Amino acid sequence: MLKAPDHQVAGHRATDGKLGPLIDDSGRFYKPLQDGERGSREVAFYRDFSTNAEIPDYIGKFFPVFYGTVMAEASDGSGLSPHLVLQDLVSGRCNPSVMDIKIGSRTWYPEASEDYIEKCLKKDRKSTSVSLGFRVSGLQVFESEESGFWKPGKKQVSNFTPEDVRLVLRNFVSSNPSVNSKSPNCSLVHSVYGGSSGILAQLLDLKAWFENQTIYHFHSCSVLMFYEKEKLLEGRASVVEIKLVDFAHVVEGKGVIDHNFLGGLCSLIKFMSDILDGSDESLAKACNLEPEKKLISTDNGHKQ
Repeated sequence: MLKAPDHQVAGHRATDGKLGPLIDDSGRFYKPLQDGERGSREVAFYRDFSTNAEIPDYIGKFFPVFYGTVMAEASDGSGLSPHLVLQDLVSGRCNPSVMDIKIGSRTWYPEASEDYIEKCLKKDRKSTSVSLGFRVSGLQVFESEESGFWKPGKKQVSNFTPEDVRLVLRNFVSSNPSVNSKSPNCSLVHSVYGGSSGILAQLLDLKAWFENQTIYHFHSCSVLMFYEKEKLLEGRASVVEIKLVDFAHVVEGKGVIDHNFLGGLCSLIKFMSDILDGSDESLAKACNLEPEKKLISTDNGHKQ
């Protein structure tokens, strides 16, 4: 039986009679195809990417497994409709902390209509897309079994400033996310962002590919990063992963480097590098700080 995902942090949700993605119990994610060429473009991308011999094996792991398409009952009650069948990226994970980061200072694709470009420009200018080259689209950070997840609301996320983004990236790797302090302790920064298999190392692998690949241009694509915080707090190992998602606006690269995506990726890498470099100082300061009024509130204090 298909159901709405528990840990979706961005995009349309399959709740209250709305159309959105669904999951099953076998680790598969059913994404309804968007209308018009956006849906056909995303299917075409997955089919081409999954069979393209030019894609290195180490890059393929950063993309969800593609299982094809299927007709499935739509979550809005409209009947059978085509869905992409993909890997459920957080299947089997306990209380995953998840962040969705949309990459690029420009989220529209060249062939888009003027109305769509204007809509994207408005969002890009309002958010940090233009100023930073990326924006946070949504996140949840596990706190405890009692309090559940810290999950800023959609409106708050859309109004993040560059300083809010820096704070959120620190909160994501802290044992005290947003609770009552403007100074999250970053106690998990080395386990999540650092090391040879941490998020920063994975982003650098992606960057190395994007510095040379000219096959695709990834407009309005997101980096999804996730880990199991509870395991790390208990001293156990947790697999830290990133995946690229959302390919309805991918177009042919035509032999040109994707500078829009690459620039945003480099900006995100710089932010994370700065957090890692300053983490030891932040940890020392956190021990002597009194709680302050929180910068970002939540829609609710429990699991979504």
